[in-house]
Amino acid sequence: MCPAVADVTQEAKDVARGPYGKAMARWGLVSKGALYVLVGVIAADVAIAGGQRLRDRGAAVATVTDTWYGKALIFLLAIGLAGYAAWRFAQGVLGRPLEGGKKEGWPKRIGYFARSAWYLFLLWVVLAALAGADEESGSREEDRATARVMDWPLGRWIVAGVGLGILGVGVFNYWRGITQSFKKKLKLRKMSELEEKVFTVIGMVGHIARGTVLGLIGFFLVRAAWQYDPNEAVGLDGALSQILQEDYGDTMLGIVSAGLIAYGLYCFVEARYREV
Repeated sequence: MCPAVADVTQEAKDVARGPYGKAMARWGLVSKGALYVLVGVIAADVAIAGGQRLRDRGAAVATVTDTWYGKALIFLLAIGLAGYAAWRFAQGVLGRPLEGGKKEGWPKRIGYFARSAWYLFLLWVVLAALAGADEESGSREEDRATARVMDWPLGRWIVAGVGLGILGVGVFNYWRGITQSFKKKLKLRKMSELEEKVFTVIGMVGHIARGTVLGLIGFFLVRAAWQYDPNEAVGLDGALSQILQEDYGDTMLGIVSAGLIAYGLYCFVEARYREV
């Protein structure tokens, strides 16, 4: 590596691992958790109400922006999501977690870049709502985006690949929840025994619920590619709607909504105790 590149890389490491970089990462985790709590609360409301139309994250955020303090909250969420995306991007560029550790391979680094891109998309959703975008548009965005991609050369294979990737993330969340591997990078020594037990339960329930929703989204994307039907693609609102349509769907949706809220709370605890 030439000296100039080495200097730039070292400067990037210093910035990412500095107090501002760590603060943005932690606020990003808080923002991530807030979004999951928001969706979980809305899903719980739908389950209790017995089948009203589910809103996706974009519509949920748009509802919050009806008041000035809601706009201020969403603005803070946007800052946090930008920080979270920048944190994951920095991990991909540097090739290792900001808290230190061994150099990681490209599959792991690609995962960091993918997460950065996903939270940049969520940032766009939040900013669109803040700018007054149409509340109804979010629920149809998956159809339009999937249809456009399917028109590309090899578009069906791209959609299927994305669906399989999301399915894989869902399975990974199940694995993290069941094995409790989400505790590896946390400062457990700073928790009391009771706090650790409560956090473990919240983390397990939250990861399994998140895995369920992501698994449904991935499954319907793969099915959309197989049937060449963009209308089969669903986002978060569509996945929750599928749960609602099953036998005892309102009960199942209530359980999943509690799990999503639990995952949001897990993110809050992670923001406090994670090594960054």
